[in-house]
Amino acid sequence: MPGLEIQPFSEEHLDDAAALLEQRQRRHREAEPLLDDGYDYRAEIESLEGASGVVGLREGRVVGFLLGVRKDDSRWGPNVWVDAPGHAVEEAEDIRDLYAAAAARWFEEGRTRHYVIAPASDSDLLDAWARLSFGQQHAHGIREVPETPWPDSVRLATEEDIDVLVELSPLLVEHQAEAPVFGVGLPRESEEEIRESILEDLPNPKIGDLIAEQDGRVVGAYQLAAVELSGSHSSLARPEGALLLSWAATRPEVRGSGAGVALMDASFAWAREHGYTTMVTDWRETNLLSSRFWPRRGFRRSFIRLYRSIP
Repeated sequence: MPGLEIQPFSEEHLDDAAALLEQRQRRHREAEPLLDDGYDYRAEIESLEGASGVVGLREGRVVGFLLGVRKDDSRWGPNVWVDAPGHAVEEAEDIRDLYAAAAARWFEEGRTRHYVIAPASDSDLLDAWARLSFGQQHAHGIREVPETPWPDSVRLATEEDIDVLVELSPLLVEHQAEAPVFGVGLPRESEEEIRESILEDLPNPKIGDLIAEQDGRVVGAYQLAAVELSGSHSSLARPEGALLLSWAATRPEVRGSGAGVALMDASFAWAREHGYTTMVTDWRETNLLSSRFWPRRGFRRSFIRLYRSIP
């Protein structure tokens, strides 16, 4: 096989890169048909504002590209993100050479925290990233919405539940601050900010706030929202018209009691009532509870967020 020629990515490479991205999405949809097709792939690449990166050629033909963008340093540290439309290759091994070339510049710019959104079904590509010291940090999940009756122990929240919803709100962040997630840098809101956000969401018809009760006590809550309201489920990772399970928590003492399963069944019922047939969610792979619970509820990994920190 001829050697790979690597050049800085430029506008002249957009059409060829878009064709590669379309091919990757077509292969991905063969594994996960709930994902969408028919994107303007050139526009998806052009949407990567401020991107820098490289393109790989063999005998003058584009066979791969890699583009990274910088996001909020206050949240992600000195970062670079290779989002879902930011990479595609004909041969998985080539991503290693493209990364070596692009990452040299990113490192010189002081960007040492590197994130990649990759198709979960492409084992060869995931292996190539793994051999660049990228680990699996976060997963996007997707599944069909089944016909499920609404359980008696779950109801819609009202403004009268505001105090208990505020009380439950920190549970997820607190859990993920513990081992083995160690998410000590995850964003936290003040109690006043949490209260204002919940009161804003409750009357929104695109949002469903569900609470589970046991013995007259609220023991958990899920929030559902139109996927268009999500910042993380975007571009090729955003199935059109899907419902996002955006937040979920139960009190530690009731985990394993069926409260989470009841909330999941109610979520399916709410989704069906509102015309949804596809549901997505996401979880930290280092969160032992969620990385087991969601796949058991039928969610299939669609995209994996990979992460590498350079000392």
